[in-house]
Parts: sequence; C-alpha cells; structure tokens
Amino acid sequence: MSEEKAVILEAGDDAPLFTLPSDRGEDVVLKSFRNQKNVVLYFYPKDSTPGCTTEACDFRDSSAALEKLDTIVLGVSKDSVASHKRFVEKQTLNFPLLSDENGEICKAYGVYQLKKNYGREYMGIVRSTFIIGKNGKLIEAIYGVKVKGHIDKVLSLIQAV
Repeated sequence: MSEEKAVILEAGDDAPLFTLPSDRGEDVVLKSFRNQKNVVLYFYPKDSTPGCTTEACDFRDSSAALEKLDTIVLGVSKDSVASHKRFVEKQTLNFPLLSDENGEICKAYGVYQLKKNYGREYMGIVRSTFIIGKNGKLIEAIYGVKVKGHIDKVLSLIQAV
C-alpha cells in the first residue's frame, strides 16, 4: 500500500474551500459563511458507529452554546448522502452532514491517513476538528480527536477568540 504524505494544517492557515452535498439535499459552500459565522468542521470515520454517534450528539446537544458564539457545525465523512440522512434522522441531528465520497476534501484537510488497527493497516479518516474563523482562517486544527470532553475543548477555543 502506498502511503501518501498527509497535509497537516495549522492555526492561521487558510481553510481549504469546498462545496459538498449535504443530507439536506443541497450543496454546502464553505465560502458562504465567510464574514458571517465561525465554522466547526469535524471529520469522522463512519455514520452510526459508537464514537461517531457520541461525537455528533455532543455537537447536537451544544447547539445553543455554539449559536451564542455565532458558530455553526458541519460534519464530514466519506459516507453517502443517503447514509447521512438515516444518521441525522435516527439521532435528530440539528446540523448538516456533508458527503465527501471521493475523499478530496478529506485529503485537502489532511485527515485521510494511514491507520493501524489490530495489526491491520488501511487508509481512513482520522477523527479531526477544524475551527474556522469568520475570516476563513483556521483558529485551531485538532487531529486525532478523543471524543470524551471534546465539545468542551471546542467551546473553550471558540470563546477565547
């Protein structure tokens, strides 16, 4: 298996722009939030798995706090729009999930990396969160997210801006 060297983004970098289809049946254009909202863009491995469900529900349950901070949440995985729709309905998520089936945006953000699990190596999404300021620059780039306590860290980073 050939290893591609992942791009690693850092605070202060321009957030890579994208247009992706969402579970809501419309395309989401990152640039449309410029000068209007902060964006929490989080990448997760797979719809309806335990860690991904907990993470999505934590963002859902913190929507009022995020709204007060003029911040929206966008979730991204390589799952299909149909899979996202089922996940959103089952968990009553109140933010869009975006489908990056070809992995281009995952690669642009450096989250599609070589993973190892029980001695097996494979390419997959490393759970990651990017906090994007209204100016389109990264406030923070967090790779290898641990779900427990993550929403509190995200909220404190946005409050510090």
